[in-house]
Amino acid sequence: MADETPRRQRRVRYKGTHPRRYAERYKELDPERHAQELDKVRARGDTPAGTHRPICVQEVLEVLNPRPGDVGMDATLGFGGHAQEILPRLRPGGRLFGIDVDPLELPRTEARLRGLGFGEDILVVRRMNFAGIRRPLPELGRGLDFVLADLGVSSMQLDNPARGFTYKHDGPLDLRFNPRHGRPASALLRTLSPADLADLLVANADEPYADAIARALREQPVETTVQLADRVRGALAETVPAATRPQETRKALQRTFQALRIAVNDEFRALDQFLTHLPDCLKPGGRAAILSFHSGEDRRVKKAFQAGHRDGVYARVAPDPICPSADERRANPRSSSAKLRWAVKAARSD
Repeated sequence: MADETPRRQRRVRYKGTHPRRYAERYKELDPERHAQELDKVRARGDTPAGTHRPICVQEVLEVLNPRPGDVGMDATLGFGGHAQEILPRLRPGGRLFGIDVDPLELPRTEARLRGLGFGEDILVVRRMNFAGIRRPLPELGRGLDFVLADLGVSSMQLDNPARGFTYKHDGPLDLRFNPRHGRPASALLRTLSPADLADLLVANADEPYADAIARALREQPVETTVQLADRVRGALAETVPAATRPQETRKALQRTFQALRIAVNDEFRALDQFLTHLPDCLKPGGRAAILSFHSGEDRRVKKAFQAGHRDGVYARVAPDPICPSADERRANPRSSSAKLRWAVKAARSD
């Protein structure tokens, strides 16, 4: 009689000293059992798979100055790294409203923060886009003492090939923060003419090789991240001198993925709506801090804060952006492009 005992499934193994593929990083994806492995990854200046390293934490805390009894909002909860540092400072009597649009990562983040002892009495979690920042105010019953927004894409989204956020791994060309709504980037590309696609690359990422990339992307359907990367490389191979091609290609790949991600998620419209409603959500003297990661985001934040300052809505705004320290940039290279701007609402806005 044949032995029907199920065989034990072997773990995915990897060559060399460090895993490269997402599925091979099983130790990083199980932090409770392999905490030392995560420390080793961080010591190399990398971010462990399935996690995110919060940026400018001390600078954010100084700007927001969360205190016992304050009611605040983390408008892009993500992995919850900033929230984890803010929450203990709100006790006793304070609350943090954490929102995020990602239906895959938000339950994991909530479970992690609940596991650290932050119950419903201090942490309220809702899935929503930060463009609707005004919606939770009736539930909170008052204006906010502070608001934090950490824009862009998280490391958890970047590292998972199934989300399609990076050219470093093969996966479906998706790029949606909420994969249950809207259309993926592959579908968007099928609807754009070369001229419209070139305009999108310039508007969302200031892409200098927009025309060449747009022509290459319209030659055949693009369904995966590797296909997109190959088309971009091919476009620059015919455009850029060999001496500078590797560096220019890497930048063009980053900008192309960024431009499509912004379009798929309608990020600029959401940010503009958030910035418009932000002052109404802050109580007099309330503080806002926004981390941006590229020029399009930073320009919008800067102009909104400056306009609010001129109109007397904000009493003070950041004269210049705060950037990560040299030590932080070395420890976490993904922080290199970050810019932190802040604003303080006027005591009276009439």
